[in-house]
Amino acid sequence: MSGLEALILGLVQGLTEFLPVSSSGHLVIVKSLFGIESKDASFEIIVHIATVLSTIVVFRKQVWEMVADTVRFRKTPATGLTLRILFSALPVLVVGLLFKERVEVLFTTGTGIMGWMLLLTALLLGLSQWLSVSRQKTGTTHPVRYADAFIIGVAQACAVMPGLSRSGATIATGLTLGVEKDKVAPFSFLMVLIPVLGEAFLEILAGGFAPAATGLSFQAMAIGFVTAFVTGLLACRLMLALVRKIRLTWFAVYCLLAGTACLLFL
Repeated sequence: MSGLEALILGLVQGLTEFLPVSSSGHLVIVKSLFGIESKDASFEIIVHIATVLSTIVVFRKQVWEMVADTVRFRKTPATGLTLRILFSALPVLVVGLLFKERVEVLFTTGTGIMGWMLLLTALLLGLSQWLSVSRQKTGTTHPVRYADAFIIGVAQACAVMPGLSRSGATIATGLTLGVEKDKVAPFSFLMVLIPVLGEAFLEILAGGFAPAATGLSFQAMAIGFVTAFVTGLLACRLMLALVRKIRLTWFAVYCLLAGTACLLFL
């Protein structure tokens, strides 16, 4: 992998991890368009860890409070958030343990399924935009409850499908359930820390991280990591601002166009 290819993929990962347009789907699409080949999961692990670090930096205060209060068994809002995030991870844990190989096969079946999942993302974003605006007007919103956390976790588990945006599915589900707009995006971004780090750890244990054996240079890894981290910081902050203003329509339009293009031309 060249430095330019690493730059492009790092940019795509950093932007699309937080914007509701499917990072996994866009990585596959960009690789297909530019003819980029990955011999193992080494590069994907690097850029995913970079966006996890972006999340931790943006939410460093909340993460510190969650860790500090939880390990000290303090009954605080931060501990409650930790428990809700752990609860939300149960569905994706089940999917990862029982259906991991079947899901991985879907990423090798071409871009057709990604096109359909991008269209589904567009539908979810459009529906949640309409419902959340109505709820904000009537004042029928609430913080993240345990039931909400589990249902949002189910949405995250479904988003292992290539092309179905994880952030799009979880934010749209939260808004549809009536979760407060100021709470839903932070919860969506924090809840992904567990499955992403868990998946990276399992890939490393399974031998999926072998950059030297596959010829992935340190330069390419460094470029991909830094690019994904910096763009991830920007995209995360941008998405937080957009969700507060409930402006998801343009992402729905983009996913509609991207999904249609996948089905027609790729």
